Amino acid sequence: MLRFHFIPRRAAVLALFVSVASGVSVAGKEFNLPTPHPAPTYPARDQHTDESVTVAVDPYDMPDKAAIFTTNYADEDMLPVYVVITNDSDETVTLSGMKAEFITASRTKIAPATQDDLYRRLSHPKGPKARLPIPIPIPAGRPKGTVSTKAVDEMQRAQFSARAVEPHSTQAGFLFFDINGIENPLPGAHFFLTGLRNAKGEDLYYFEIALEKYLSAPQPEKAHPAEPPAK
Repeated sequence: MLRFHFIPRRAAVLALFVSVASGVSVAGKEFNLPTPHPAPTYPARDQHTDESVTVAVDPYDMPDKAAIFTTNYADEDMLPVYVVITNDSDETVTLSGMKAEFITASRTKIAPATQDDLYRRLSHPKGPKARLPIPIPIPAGRPKGTVSTKAVDEMQRAQFSARAVEPHSTQAGFLFFDINGIENPLPGAHFFLTGLRNAKGEDLYYFEIALEKYLSAPQPEKAHPAEPPAK
């Protein structure tokens, strides 16, 4: 004999409210660019004491860190790397000629993805599509292969865009690297940054950061430090 269990009206209303509230919370999630700490406080860094400039990188390779994004870049084979530049000198450092490169342990050189690269990747999801028994019409107002306005706004705000670092200040932003086909991109990898110039227009010495510094750091240090270490 079948038995039907009925939920009391008050409990049913409460369950519905919680369900709807959760849905709104997920749907209403917004991207917020992390507040940078001074570059010398990050484990993976290259500090030029003679030039008073430090560059640090913080890969967002773990789900808990990548949760700040509304887009799942890991599913798109894109590695977000937070780049932090601190200028402790008394002169402005210009970044107009800045060039970054991610070099894997196998010496594969990867340039940062452009906004167009990201758009193309996000508008063409990878993997075969399941065949449906009948044609399914595409909803009006959302052409196939487009990227949501929210995703476009996120990638624009996330990408490193500073053109200079003022004296005694820090600039930061994300660079995205295409790691398609690379199973473990961080072990043995290096990050290079060139093209930074001082107030005289002279190039600073290139910055090289081994990602092993990040991988070997104690877990709490991999997150953004709450406070700079004591001097």
